[in-house]
Amino acid sequence: MRIISGKYKGRRFDPPKSFKARPTTDFAKENLFNVLNNSIDWEETTALDLFGGTGSISFELVSRECPRVVCVEKNFNHAAFIEKTKADLKIQSEMVLLKMDVFGYLQHCKEQFDLIFADPPYDLKNFADVPRLIFEKDLIKPGGIFILEHSKDYDFSEEPLFEDKRVYGSVNFSIFRKEPL
Repeated sequence: MRIISGKYKGRRFDPPKSFKARPTTDFAKENLFNVLNNSIDWEETTALDLFGGTGSISFELVSRECPRVVCVEKNFNHAAFIEKTKADLKIQSEMVLLKMDVFGYLQHCKEQFDLIFADPPYDLKNFADVPRLIFEKDLIKPGGIFILEHSKDYDFSEEPLFEDKRVYGSVNFSIFRKEPL
């Protein structure tokens, strides 16, 4: 796992071999962030990283100076890896790790975010419900972006707010945007 850009650019962190998370590939992450750079002011962006896994996306966001990143991960080993990496990078208040179930978090969240990234396990039983829950809870600020990483087996182009789909190797990103006020 490599941080692509920002103050931690080039830093590498390797999760243990026994890790069950499927981190977003560096190739896909780099291409996605190149697209996002054209429409996001990182220093003004609050972000939510659902199904944090290795924390790769959260660390990339903090590296790019996002002032508030909330990372939600329920797996104890994954959360411990994220905490260790956070400590290694000396990340303080700009990143909050919540060790809990994403669906429980979504039920109770009252905050809105400029950017939401979700990378659920591809075999998650209710995978296709993730966009609906985010839209129903109105978690995206006006003008905000929601990115869902998924396999080629899913098509979200008929969902509300769908804007684009990007494919980088075996990684698919569906991008949704809430209209500004």
